[in-house]
Amino acid sequence: MAAPSETETVGDRLLLSPREPLLAGGAAEAFEGQLRQLIRGGRRHLVVDMTGVSAIDSAGIRALVRGHTSAQRASGSLRLAGARPAVKRVLELSHVASVFEQYDSVEAARYAALPWRQILVTIGGIILCSAMVYAGIRWSEQLQGFGEATDNLLSGERPRGTLMHPLRPFLELLKLVLAALVGLLVSTIHQPSPRERSSTRSMEQAQTLLCVSGAMMMIIIGNSLARAFGIAGAASIIRFRTPVDDPKDVTILFLLMGLGMSTGLGALAVAGLGTAFLCITLLLLDRVARQSARVMLVEIVAGGREFPTTHVEAVFARNQVTFEPREITQADDVTIKYQTWLSPQVALEDLSGQLMAGGSAGVTAVSWERPKHA
Repeated sequence: MAAPSETETVGDRLLLSPREPLLAGGAAEAFEGQLRQLIRGGRRHLVVDMTGVSAIDSAGIRALVRGHTSAQRASGSLRLAGARPAVKRVLELSHVASVFEQYDSVEAARYAALPWRQILVTIGGIILCSAMVYAGIRWSEQLQGFGEATDNLLSGERPRGTLMHPLRPFLELLKLVLAALVGLLVSTIHQPSPRERSSTRSMEQAQTLLCVSGAMMMIIIGNSLARAFGIAGAASIIRFRTPVDDPKDVTILFLLMGLGMSTGLGALAVAGLGTAFLCITLLLLDRVARQSARVMLVEIVAGGREFPTTHVEAVFARNQVTFEPREITQADDVTIKYQTWLSPQVALEDLSGQLMAGGSAGVTAVSWERPKHA
């Protein structure tokens, strides 16, 4: 009988250390059962120390993939650390290496477990908003735009501050840079809802550029009614043709336009506080109302008598798709129907392409449909 893997608690993570090859016939099945039992018991974040695993086969890979999927289903993760070259080679040949986060050592896995992206975005956002608020309060007069300077000059009034300084154009350029940074920060926190990756990327870029365009318009307009009508006439020939499915995305676009306008006017304190407020509000809304997963039925047909279970489950795991086999039909081909739960951000066409893998994985057809009683 296979011995259970040694376990050790490290913070909120559980370290598992199997000490024998994960092969069919006992060890792999026992390890899969241990993973399932731990996740059901509430342990969501797991690190598997692979230094003691000298060999692995399809049963061992299946255990790791299913453990990874079960952890994701519980909003957790499964990482591999210290895998030997022979084991890495088997994972690569099975096309599942990219499914797992792999690290050279257990210490590296622990270090990488920290949410560095969120930490960096938070620090960058705090610095950006604080700098804008400070600059807006400290140099409020000097930051007013070209429009005010021009109107003051034409009316014979003496410009305030350093409005006509030779370096003034570079100050206006700084406003555009700040507007772009505001757009990037908000786009990083708020992920648009389109399901196709190309549409999502276009929407993220549109959010940033819209903020910059707002700043540019207010730099040009200033307080001139004539210039405002001119800009409105020029903008009327532009059509925004990117489909927007989520009403929240439309609202974000308007808010970004407003933040860009505030930056262009030189009201950096308002823009900085508004950016901070918007980012915090988006984070709170995401925590209060998580996007519900789409429930879809997928029918996968494979040629021959063998179904590429490892490949299919690896694709599901890579895309964070929770799945459950429902029907199996075997004739000249093997057909398995799965019920899946996937994020609205996942594109079905892209997922089908990964499952098909250009015919190299043995999958000949993939079809999706909504369940009758979802």
